[in-house]
Amino acid sequence: MKQSIVTLDMEGVLTPEIWIAVAARTGLPELRRTTRDEPDYDKLMRYRLAILDREGITLSKIQEVIGGLAPLPGALEFLDDLRTRVPVLILSDTFEQFAQPLIRQLKWPALWCHRLVVANDRITGYQLRLPDQKRASVAALQGLNYQVLAAGDSFNDTAMLTQADHGFLLHAPAAIVKQFPQFPAFNDYAALAKAMLAKM
Repeated sequence: MKQSIVTLDMEGVLTPEIWIAVAARTGLPELRRTTRDEPDYDKLMRYRLAILDREGITLSKIQEVIGGLAPLPGALEFLDDLRTRVPVLILSDTFEQFAQPLIRQLKWPALWCHRLVVANDRITGYQLRLPDQKRASVAALQGLNYQVLAAGDSFNDTAMLTQADHGFLLHAPAAIVKQFPQFPAFNDYAALAKAMLAKM
């Protein structure tokens, strides 16, 4: 039997949605739009960056908001328990410059994500680590002879879940659960952990 590895999305699965927190702090409801609403990631990011530019919101301001966030209740315990049994990798469409405060609180799990382009504290663009990085990362791990179990909550996770040997939804909105009935859907960590461990 193959060795297993788990890949998890970060925002919405282990941590709050960063952009929703930024929207709340800045009073800009249009920043509440996430990959749950807009499947086209490049379109979503260009939309966000235009708002940041228009409003003069700096990277420092966003990092200040992120610094006040904590992982979702139960996330650290879930991650700690899972990591005693199997390697865990976080595959996220967040950015290195955003994720660090939250990853620190999760005791530094491995994170593969993207990178922002910044000039004078203003976010001017972003660099994808790899196009379609979640699916590509899972395929690469399978090429290393791993069985991959993946969990996510958004449209941008569904390619990863489809590629994985076993895909699961966690904390996903009802519309996504309905659109992707092939993935077992859970709303608590204990049930997800039990389902994952049964496949190993």
